[in-house]
Amino acid sequence: MKKIIGIPVLFLLGLYACNSGSSSENSSADTTASKMADTSQAMATMPSADTLPAVPADAKVFFRNLKNGATVTSPVKIEMGVADMSVDSSGKVRPQSGHFHLLIDAGDSTPKGIVIGKDSTHIHYGNAQKEATINLSPGKHTLALQFADGIHRSYGSQLSTAITVTVK
Repeated sequence: MKKIIGIPVLFLLGLYACNSGSSSENSSADTTASKMADTSQAMATMPSADTLPAVPADAKVFFRNLKNGATVTSPVKIEMGVADMSVDSSGKVRPQSGHFHLLIDAGDSTPKGIVIGKDSTHIHYGNAQKEATINLSPGKHTLALQFADGIHRSYGSQLSTAITVTVK
């Protein structure tokens, strides 16, 4: 369904881009056909949620050292764990493998197949790290541990867990 909707949108964007600033009709038609072919080829090679590696039924992620409702001091040490999957560096998609992401006050999980953003509230641990130290301001914070494949696509809620901590 996403591909069906995406193709017309990309087609219209391609037509618009090709027609803006072109002075020759023949040149524009040739460019449009070429860009449409490039777009189709790119879409065919784009990963989708359908191509995520399989996840064992018992796989789960967890905080090794933090419990929901804990009171902590900053900086906060975070120890990350996963069961029935292996922790690997980002860059290559491998079966039953992935790496951790920490979502700070950014929800409980990222939907399955969505690439996890990288900013101050979405921390990537793509070098196969299993622990980290983060600075948090005083107050309540939601920390969500999200596992993703080698190209940062979320495994969804099955491989996510969230806790709330209070920083003194």
